[in-house]
Amino acid sequence: MTRDRPGKYHLYHEAVQATWLGLVVNLLLGSAKLAGGLVGQSYALISDAVNSLGDVFTSVAVLLAFRVAQKPADAEHPYGHTRAEAIAGSNVAVLVIVSALLVGWGALQGFSQQAHEVPPVWTLAIAGSNVVIKEALYQYKIRLGRRAGSSAIIANAWDHRADAFSALAVLVGLLLVRMGGPRFLAIDKIAALVVVAVIVTSGTRLLWSSAQELMDAQAAGAFVDQIRGAAAAVPGVKRIDKLWVRKSGLEYLVDIHIQVRADQTVDEGHRISHLVKDELLNRFANLRDVLVHLEPYPHIHDRGRQRSGGEL
Repeated sequence: MTRDRPGKYHLYHEAVQATWLGLVVNLLLGSAKLAGGLVGQSYALISDAVNSLGDVFTSVAVLLAFRVAQKPADAEHPYGHTRAEAIAGSNVAVLVIVSALLVGWGALQGFSQQAHEVPPVWTLAIAGSNVVIKEALYQYKIRLGRRAGSSAIIANAWDHRADAFSALAVLVGLLLVRMGGPRFLAIDKIAALVVVAVIVTSGTRLLWSSAQELMDAQAAGAFVDQIRGAAAAVPGVKRIDKLWVRKSGLEYLVDIHIQVRADQTVDEGHRISHLVKDELLNRFANLRDVLVHLEPYPHIHDRGRQRSGGEL
């Protein structure tokens, strides 16, 4: 079974705090935008409200997933429960995409309906404050994600940046409608469709990343290279033959094949493999477990390449 380490609890604690902050802010923003959009008859504000309220559902699912993910490994789940985050993410992504498409359909139908009143001036204040708050959330979470080494928090930060741009589209649309009068009301619906496109794109990315995690895709190349370099620097390691790194929630599982001198004893090789495992777990707080496979150096495949003068 994988082992739990003190460093991981700090990682989850920061992630949970950031998620709670996003949940509260999105709930307040979503409620304000929904009320403003309904009262002020702005499709753009309503679609942006769906975006924020969709993020609330995402945050709730992620919080529940974090709770499950922190359960210790057991006989039925020897690798732990960290995949709960990816399962929750994929389900929420589908819900967000469907909700956005329904709002988009409503905006399209609005083009053929009779023109309504120009949204009141106070809707500009809601849209403007939304831009500022979302950008502030991006700045907070991108710093936290980079400090914690969490791709999940970094991805959530970029979602806030996308929300800020969609909110800016809403603000510009409302400004043009206010300046141009009723004949410019179609711009409000166009801004709503822009927001829908942003939501669908964000939801699709979340669905894709969750699916990649569930399918054990290799981690980002730069991170894999850092692990490779750290393992290769351990005394006694002659060569890194294979290195597989897969994401599981906020953490990663590593499978690594190292080569040591063929004339060394089994006990000596075992000691080196434990040095590699300890080095990686101590250096990278987001690693959940490391499985080290030992091979002789030169390996039989290496000898074959040496005799043939090239690759097999």
